[in-house]
Amino acid sequence: MEQQAVTTAYKRLASTYDRFFGPVFEQGRQRALRKMGCQAGQHILEVGVGTGLSLPQYPDGVRVTGIDVSEPMLERARRRLNGHADRIDLAVMDAQELEYDDNSFDKVVAMYVASVVPDPDAMIREMKRVCRPGGELYIVNHFSRDRGVMAKLERAAAPLSELVGFRPLFPLQDFLAMAQLEEVEIEPVNAFGYWSLIRAVNR
Repeated sequence: MEQQAVTTAYKRLASTYDRFFGPVFEQGRQRALRKMGCQAGQHILEVGVGTGLSLPQYPDGVRVTGIDVSEPMLERARRRLNGHADRIDLAVMDAQELEYDDNSFDKVVAMYVASVVPDPDAMIREMKRVCRPGGELYIVNHFSRDRGVMAKLERAAAPLSELVGFRPLFPLQDFLAMAQLEEVEIEPVNAFGYWSLIRAVNR
């Protein structure tokens, strides 16, 4: 995945993203927000906030910063602020090179982003850096199978990564080995449990 391919893909998808991916990914979004248990006064960073489908689900009193590499996606997210602009900030930014100080956030979440960014390792390093020690990291993503019908479909789709805007071949064990997360909890989410919600403590 190249960065230009990502921005091109999501510029193309921005106008139809909610219609096609909103319902499919909604259960994972809801489960992540419940698991996060955000409290008033906390500052949350959402990496790859996209069209902002998760924004209405954050509790009152929680400050949210959402970043995304796609301006067309963020333009749609801004329409969801609904009078909450005083506690929700949105910015165009590369998840692999965050423009925030160390230890800036209580929790950092990336939903459906890890297999999109060109360098997932850089994204995870940045998430750890800007999250306070003892804070929490959350990742929701699909992880490819190593056998069965889905594995065959993922291998067939792999050459189309730049067209579809994500990396179909993305094994969970490879990701965990790269990410070096601590105190990890993993649970399946969305239809057929094809996606996973990962929670880790930032040490």
